[in-house]
Amino acid sequence: MSGLTHLDEQGRARMVDVGGKPETQRVAIALGRIRMSAATLAALRDGKTPKGDVLAVARVAGIMAAKRTGELIPLCHPLALDAVSVEFAFVEDGIEARATASLTGRTGVEMEALTAVSVALLTVYDMAKAIDKAMILGDIRLIEKRGGKSGDWRAP
Repeated sequence: MSGLTHLDEQGRARMVDVGGKPETQRVAIALGRIRMSAATLAALRDGKTPKGDVLAVARVAGIMAAKRTGELIPLCHPLALDAVSVEFAFVEDGIEARATASLTGRTGVEMEALTAVSVALLTVYDMAKAIDKAMILGDIRLIEKRGGKSGDWRAP
């Protein structure tokens, strides 16, 4: 129909059959950001929030989310991930989250990395909303993927 792998010839949604594909090492890296007031950023940086170590909890939430991506995104395959990491960096107007997901398998891990970043940032919001409800999540994107039939890709 349109070259989209999750649509059949009639345009109906389908789960892609990856059974015949060879297993290869696959890695995906996603990035996202949450913007916040200077006071909120300082509270997070200094560990002075009412709910404790926000980034530690957000890291675990991101990893857990990556492992459950197949349950959250309707046509994603459930994957046995080899590794997931979530890291944070303080930037001028907020916090940047970076997630890396990897496995040896028949399908990529882009959705797992994107899910990890999204849920990690949502967790930061949830834990800090008592001090700043105006935080803005955004710029969530895939920045790199390696492996698979389409090969390596890096965001321009």
